[in-house]
Amino acid sequence: MENKKSDCEAVNIEIVNKVKFNMPDIKKLYELSDFFKVMGDGTRIQLLWALEESEMCVGDLAVLLDMTKSAISHQLKVLRMAKLVRTQKKGKNVYYSLDDNHVQKILEYALEHVKE
Repeated sequence: MENKKSDCEAVNIEIVNKVKFNMPDIKKLYELSDFFKVMGDGTRIQLLWALEESEMCVGDLAVLLDMTKSAISHQLKVLRMAKLVRTQKKGKNVYYSLDDNHVQKILEYALEHVKE
């Protein structure tokens, strides 16, 4: 017996099958959802935008966003775990930058969308 959760029949089964075939694995879709949850925080968006302009250390980011170093460090840890930022040690300071140009493109496309 087939295990069905849907309570209806497809109107166009060919389209349903085509879309189902082309959909990413459910695990990847949940990872994408988690990605947007990380991106969905106002402070983290500000940090990402600042880092799009220039690599910066925690102290400079704290001054820029008028927050404590502890609060900035916490948010940067979340961004680092999500692979959105990377670090580089220079002397006694750790500098943060965007992990790659994909992050920059996502920010730019999203801003363009909200400006419409």
